[in-house]
Amino acid sequence: MPPQSGPLAGIRVVEIGVWVAGPAAGGILADWGADVVKLEPPEGDPARTFQQMLGGDLPTNPPFELDNRTKRSVAVDLGTSAGRELALAIIDTADVFLTNIRVSALGRLGLDPAALQARDQRLIYALITGYGVDGPDADRPAYDIAAYWARSGLAAALTPPGGSLPFQRGGMGDHSVALTAAAMISAALVARERTGRGQLVSTSLLRQGAYTIGFDVNIALMWGRSVMVGSREAMGNPAINNYTARDGRRFWIVGLEGERHWPPLARVVGHPEWLEDPRYASARARFTNARALIAELDQIFATKALDEWAELFATEPDFFWAPVNTVDELLADAQFRAAGALVEVPDEQGAMTMLATPADFHGTPAGPRSRAPRVGEHTREVLEEVGRGADFDALLAAGAIRDAQPESA
Repeated sequence: MPPQSGPLAGIRVVEIGVWVAGPAAGGILADWGADVVKLEPPEGDPARTFQQMLGGDLPTNPPFELDNRTKRSVAVDLGTSAGRELALAIIDTADVFLTNIRVSALGRLGLDPAALQARDQRLIYALITGYGVDGPDADRPAYDIAAYWARSGLAAALTPPGGSLPFQRGGMGDHSVALTAAAMISAALVARERTGRGQLVSTSLLRQGAYTIGFDVNIALMWGRSVMVGSREAMGNPAINNYTARDGRRFWIVGLEGERHWPPLARVVGHPEWLEDPRYASARARFTNARALIAELDQIFATKALDEWAELFATEPDFFWAPVNTVDELLADAQFRAAGALVEVPDEQGAMTMLATPADFHGTPAGPRSRAPRVGEHTREVLEEVGRGADFDALLAAGAIRDAQPESA
């Protein structure tokens, strides 16, 4: 693996994470330059099964690669006393311990916050939970679709009256909470530089979901009101709406400021007289007559392909819009690539093109340094680093660890 670089170079993170939320946070930190040691059971993180769940016999595991590239894997059986002792020896070398395991299970293993912080007062203990660290459901199991999507109010906030609940995409809440986790860990490291002491930092999928719809939640708190789910046929401001071009491609107009963004819209669709039309001349008039105006715009936009409209949109500097891309269209979008959204991850065959984490460090460049590890790929290497290399064979024979398995996904 190439040497560490990036703003977190020199920081060691020990991760005991499963599925997505914890590993995604560790993956972000690894992209930012940290040395992330992944402790996983001998059978591996269950997220390794995504390859079979989603791809059948395809040769790679894209979700796992995204969240686990650049890490080093130590396969250790925490159900054995020797395995727990080894885990503690590895954690003793860490700046950060990161986990999304329930606290009750961590307590049974002797890896709860009180136990680890008693061993090392400089340790940053980072905990991702479903529902928080206090309260009646603090130890309740949760995936992101339960805590982030359903219970937080997010799914209901996106459901039109009488409509079916929408489904989230895979890992949406997990990747969102992982960014919060990476931020809180970075802030705690800064605080440790000032105080010399680590601390427990925690975040939850429930609170992440609520923060995602923070407009709705704070309006309910401060005004006691609910925000209606938007209907495109009756949007109060027709300049913030989605429309469909002749070729079936959809796009979104984002004219938030009525007085600034309405005139460019009227001109670009060939109706400058609408600026004086009493039905549409003011924001209140457009609100009152929204259905009629949207219907007229629908008919107009259906007369040209989106590429033709894009040329016209470009003639108005204050006309703000965006195409509604599919994933395939996103990957073909020149701006997406120019924005640095893709990264080459080295592997034995050369490199894999993958999604980059959404942060760039222009003074301390960072990025992935290797593919995701195989189960136990670095067990011997890490044991040697923590002074336990001589115990490798005995631990292996006792079933407390697993050595590298090249054929593993």
